[in-house]
Amino acid sequence: MTAHMESIQALLTEAKEEIAKVVIGQEEVVTYALIAIFTNNHALIEGVPGVGKTLLIRTLARVLGCEFGRIQFTPDLMPADITGTQVFSLQTNSFTLVKGPIFTTFLLADEINRAPAKTQSALLQAMQERTVTIDRKTHVLPDNFAVFATQNPIEYQGTYPLPEAQVDRFMIKIKMGHPRQDQELILARRMLGDHSPEAVLKSESVKTVISSEALTNMRNQLKEILMKEELINYLVEIVRHTRSHQSVMIGAGPRATQALILGSRAYAALEGRDFVTPDDVKVMAKPVLGHRIILRPEYEIEGLSVDEVIEQILQEVNVPR
Repeated sequence: MTAHMESIQALLTEAKEEIAKVVIGQEEVVTYALIAIFTNNHALIEGVPGVGKTLLIRTLARVLGCEFGRIQFTPDLMPADITGTQVFSLQTNSFTLVKGPIFTTFLLADEINRAPAKTQSALLQAMQERTVTIDRKTHVLPDNFAVFATQNPIEYQGTYPLPEAQVDRFMIKIKMGHPRQDQELILARRMLGDHSPEAVLKSESVKTVISSEALTNMRNQLKEILMKEELINYLVEIVRHTRSHQSVMIGAGPRATQALILGSRAYAALEGRDFVTPDDVKVMAKPVLGHRIILRPEYEIEGLSVDEVIEQILQEVNVPR
């Protein structure tokens, strides 16, 4: 392993330790969130209320030295409420730009499916190009700009499905469940004193271990992660199988191939390796491909899940030796 990779692993390990001071458990969730940030991508987080989705993103912003912003999506939210608008000033007899909450580094789009597609689409340009156009003038967002959108998987009344074009722009979908019993006991005991997650986050005990500039430099080091030709063929074959599987109506597109390559390399780096293995690809397959696959209705009625289909595909595609 190169000196650069050792440095990256050390920094990311330290970041995980700082996050663990606030977020109890959820190690897999934290890993996937770091992968999305590390690869300069966006993540869709799905979980029931109260599992700490907002707390996770606030903590990530603190530990990684990035600005945090939040938008609470509601049915009456308009695109201009996200991007901002020009306001006329009588004092100066001119228009002044009032920037919306999208002008931040880590943006939490809370309950994104509560707003209609027109409002959700206000994020598309920012997610793809990291720019925002207001009144025909384009404004550049920070290099580390990332959207973390949350949605509730059990409550669909008054919600709008995310447009496929927007879903595809999220590199991964992170499923955030309840903590284990021992972890919930730790949380309960902390709430009796002055060490609740919110109190710890507000205190100075949670340090910033990676600056936004260092994050950009670390991202460039991903190019050093070796991915052999046979692994690239293996990865592409997995993605293409999602389009031909008998139970799939719409499979993953080429953007999924790109995301799976980036995710596999980032996962290898987090594991302290400067090369990708087939297991790295398998680990990233479900979070990268799951939200991009639409099953045929007859198979959904039978109770088949997307995760089960991905598992079948992983078993069908020959693993390179």
